Amino acid sequence: MSSMITGSYGYGNSYMNGYHTGVNGSQANAGSVGKVIVNPGESTKVAPGRKSSPAECETCKNRKYQDGSDEMVSFKSAAHISPSASASRVRAHEQEHVNNAYTKAAKNNGKVLSASVALKTAVCPECGRSYVAGGTTTTQIKYQDESNPYTKNKKSQDAVSLIGNHLDIAV
Repeated sequence: MSSMITGSYGYGNSYMNGYHTGVNGSQANAGSVGKVIVNPGESTKVAPGRKSSPAECETCKNRKYQDGSDEMVSFKSAAHISPSASASRVRAHEQEHVNNAYTKAAKNNGKVLSASVALKTAVCPECGRSYVAGGTTTTQIKYQDESNPYTKNKKSQDAVSLIGNHLDIAV
């Protein structure tokens, strides 16, 4: 069972307004006069080879995450996560998939053999900030099927092979 949460880019988000610098007299630096601050609290310094600073990055502002699995977990509809919070939010989301695997195994007489989570990172092409782009949860569950004739036969063969294995006879 595998499920994935991935990041996507969505432009045209009309209900989120940016903050303008220079309007209220508080300017981060002299080079940012009149530029739109869409990510308050981020650096206004433009890295070499980048189009904008993290504070002015439209790509980071409009990045949305959506779950692609068929389980009932968070992010079923696309939602924005700030790059600084992406690691913890994606990790928590992937933990929901792990918890679902343990719940499913417990309900159906199964055992979770393994559960692993892989987080994927990326670098924003516009501002150069690194962020967690998504994650993948992989789980393996083994179910005990007592009605299967092969399982019954295997159990009887195991029993025959174990009889007398640990026999301690005193002479």
